[in-house]
Amino acid sequence: MRMKPAFEIRERSRVYVGPVGDLLTGALPEGRVVVVTDATVERLFAPLLAPYERLLVGQGEASKTLRTVGELYERLIDLGADRSTFILGVGGGIVTDVAGFVASTYMRGLRFGFVATTLLAQVDASVGGKNGVNVAGYKNMAGCFAQPDFVVCDPAMLCTLPDREFRAGLAEMVKAALIADGDLFAALERSSFAALREAPEQLRDLITAAIRVKADIVGRDERERGERRKLNLGHTLAHAIEKCSDRMNHGEAVAVGIALMAGAARRLGLLDAAQCDRIVGLLERLGFDLQPPFLWSGCSARRDTTRRASRGRSTSCFRPVSATAWCATSRRRSLRRSLRMPGSEGLPGLRSMDAPARGASRNKGKRSGRHA
Repeated sequence: MRMKPAFEIRERSRVYVGPVGDLLTGALPEGRVVVVTDATVERLFAPLLAPYERLLVGQGEASKTLRTVGELYERLIDLGADRSTFILGVGGGIVTDVAGFVASTYMRGLRFGFVATTLLAQVDASVGGKNGVNVAGYKNMAGCFAQPDFVVCDPAMLCTLPDREFRAGLAEMVKAALIADGDLFAALERSSFAALREAPEQLRDLITAAIRVKADIVGRDERERGERRKLNLGHTLAHAIEKCSDRMNHGEAVAVGIALMAGAARRLGLLDAAQCDRIVGLLERLGFDLQPPFLWSGCSARRDTTRRASRGRSTSCFRPVSATAWCATSRRRSLRRSLRMPGSEGLPGLRSMDAPARGASRNKGKRSGRHA
């Protein structure tokens, strides 16, 4: 029996929040299923995966490469997988990114779905139809937009996560709150890291709220032609951090990126100082170290062309420079556009905070994955 999904994205991708044991069988189509996962997830959830053929990938960003993709193609060929085969990615963001990309490109595309086993994957990585791998250490340079048939997010699976990996997902949850849900931001402020680890019902509600933000945006802008760029909040700087250092995981780097962008927005008059303090304060209370893992001033300001282009002009992913220098290089209007996309006015999650931006009253229009 198929249960009703919590969300349906563009009438093609169903997102379920609840017990995987109750949901997975009804979500899967009839026929052959091949699971893509990693060794730790296979060990932790052996009974769940036992009925299916399994292909394993390595853990960490080092496995998120075209080499891994090629190896999976060859193993699917060895298995005789054809267009009727369904690919099921079970794991965190690395697994779902790789599995989705392989499924979308093998034999010009197979149907696929995900069981997200980390908090970061549940609230962000597995939802929305972005699939890709890194090239030469640069994040997600090869990829595609293809929606999974379904995503299953079971908060009970998160009990196996180490604290560090659980915390990484909270950065993406804060990002979602800032973009479009002031109530979610306030709920995170009222809670604590320890409470979130020990209160599954509260966590489920927060996960659902964060997914709603992304599902709504992707429903309006699937291919990132406008509003979906909001979901990159903090990520340009985070990807630079990940390129230049291996001391932070993705969520930790996103937290640093969000804090740096909040500071830059405050200096440009786009964000009230009190709101900036709330953002930074929440990230610190959740346990994030917001100090970048290197001296920004000591890094090269050389730019490297990336995947992003807007109206014929390339955007750059640069070797880290100071946030102030970045703002000067990108020009103030670029940051304003990132905070005020077409079809919306500013970041609703910020606008609904209790403390309104002082600049808004003076200047109208200046509104501002791994298991144990």
